Amino acid sequence: MPSLKAIRNRIGSVKNTRKITRAMKLVAAAKLRRAQDAITAARPYCQGMEKVVTELAHRAGNDAHPLLEERGTRRASLVLLTSDRGLAGSFNAQIIRRAESFIADDLADIDEVCFRIVGKKGHEHFKRRQADIRGFDPAPQSAGAIEWARATANHVVADFLDDDSDVDRVYLIYNEFKSAISTQVTVEQLLPIKAVPVAEAPTGDFLYEPSQKEVLDHLLPLYVETQLLRAGLESAASELGSRMSAMDSATRNAGEMIEKLSLQYNRARQAAITKELLEIIAGAESLNG
Repeated sequence: MPSLKAIRNRIGSVKNTRKITRAMKLVAAAKLRRAQDAITAARPYCQGMEKVVTELAHRAGNDAHPLLEERGTRRASLVLLTSDRGLAGSFNAQIIRRAESFIADDLADIDEVCFRIVGKKGHEHFKRRQADIRGFDPAPQSAGAIEWARATANHVVADFLDDDSDVDRVYLIYNEFKSAISTQVTVEQLLPIKAVPVAEAPTGDFLYEPSQKEVLDHLLPLYVETQLLRAGLESAASELGSRMSAMDSATRNAGEMIEKLSLQYNRARQAAITKELLEIIAGAESLNG
């Protein structure tokens, strides 16, 4: 049985850990509120942009712009959004597992798969496995998400349009924020841009001004940027929600451990006192005898 001093030290250590996890939970909760506000404000614009561009892609046809062109798939690029830090439950593990299963199942016929990874955790994982990593960026926070989305969109579009890169498909994998305790790993085709199904598309065509080419040249890269922005904001909110839940569980587990250790300490102390009393009684009896 551990000594009383060892149990006291363990209780003190667990109490210090509980203070840290409680503080991390409160910090994550405070940041989550701002992240939720950011994603709530961005969703209507991103969804509206998606509706316009997918309808426009259907009307214009695959030959109207290089970003709409369907190709024979030889190389796919995955834009993978993870976090820079751990202590967020299964946030990163879910993304990594989904990416690996997507490659094994949906991209089994692809010759090569390369990555553009966001977040240190995903980068460390696939770097150890010697994956083809074309780019790496730290995980964006809400304040810097626009700049990150713009720069990443430029790289993604350049990869798709560059003949030397041979990227025929670009997929986006991220955690979609549902609530503080619920996220969903989402896989979306980013390029080529998919047209809306024919049954959902209204008849007729748009009047383009100044021209169809100039409208597509402006809107399609902007669409890629907005999709990346939404994914970045969703991922940031999901990470904070996962960290808040994980730290809440850790705080409760620390409390339960303190109760068990306190009980163990009291029993050990009682056993030590009983032993000392028995020794005193035995000594007294030997003197009297």
